[in-house]
Amino acid sequence: MAVEIRPELARLAAAAGPADQRAQEMLRVLHQLVPFDGAWVSVLVGSEYLSLASSGIGADVERYLSGPVMARDIELTGTDRHAPPLSPSDLPYPADDLRTWAECLYPSGLHEALATALFEPGGRHVGFIAVLSADRRPPTAARRRDLARATELLARIVDPMSSVTALIRLVDGAFAGVLLRDDGGAEPLPGLPGSDLLDKRSELLDVIRAQPPLAGSPTSFLWPSDGPDAPHDHVRVTHFALSGATAPGVRGIVLLSPPADLRGLTRRELEVLGHMLDGSSNDQIARDLVVTSRTVATHVEHIMVKLSSPSRTHAAVRAQREGLYVPPVPTPLC
Repeated sequence: MAVEIRPELARLAAAAGPADQRAQEMLRVLHQLVPFDGAWVSVLVGSEYLSLASSGIGADVERYLSGPVMARDIELTGTDRHAPPLSPSDLPYPADDLRTWAECLYPSGLHEALATALFEPGGRHVGFIAVLSADRRPPTAARRRDLARATELLARIVDPMSSVTALIRLVDGAFAGVLLRDDGGAEPLPGLPGSDLLDKRSELLDVIRAQPPLAGSPTSFLWPSDGPDAPHDHVRVTHFALSGATAPGVRGIVLLSPPADLRGLTRRELEVLGHMLDGSSNDQIARDLVVTSRTVATHVEHIMVKLSSPSRTHAAVRAQREGLYVPPVPTPLC
């Protein structure tokens, strides 16, 4: 690889900021190493290749490459696996047998390409890149070699997890996490185990999905981590909402960590406190929890004592400041 190019790619791989901006700058730098007439880079989210950046191709071509036909052709040609960059001239059949070439690239005046899957150093498939040429001559061995040597850095640049990893480090003691996709799905975070609490059908994730997205503003609350036989066992939940520019196709990440000091509050008291923070009166709390108003009043008195608060309002403010909020579970629609 040209000496002056590697430092620029390494800088982008280590840079913070939105993945699409890093990827667009990456294509500018890559053009100096592997000249092209057009280029497209995508990030893999679930089973979809979402367009991250492009150069020298129109919006219609970019939309086509981001669609199901291209994803299918990537699978058919094996360019979703660890392998050297592939050219149409390497195929054992005419390239126009592939719909992407017949319907999109040839009609756009593009006749050659080098394409390869992008894998981060741990082996996770993060995306795909294709550099395209109007020249009908196959790519040279030197051009193939230069692109192959750059792919690890390219993968690090387009990997949205590079931004996510920095957020994980902000939560002390995070022991489990999950990535929330725009399509409602959930998948594990690299380097962190999952949890039953973060199953894609869990009530906890339902609560988070119901929150309005506030990119850049993490929310934190408590959640019971076991059954009634462990009334003091809660976890701290931290939710980072992410913008599409930071991590395309990703809605946010959810992390679990130890709950810190619960002030001796029981599971039921924390539940009542959550309703108090939502502005519910004792009568409303009693109806929601199916108990008497007198029972709720007793819980409120205990909460005030444990929080050293002279009033209900002061207790709510202190609880909010100390992160002692347990959100109510949404009532299922009939």
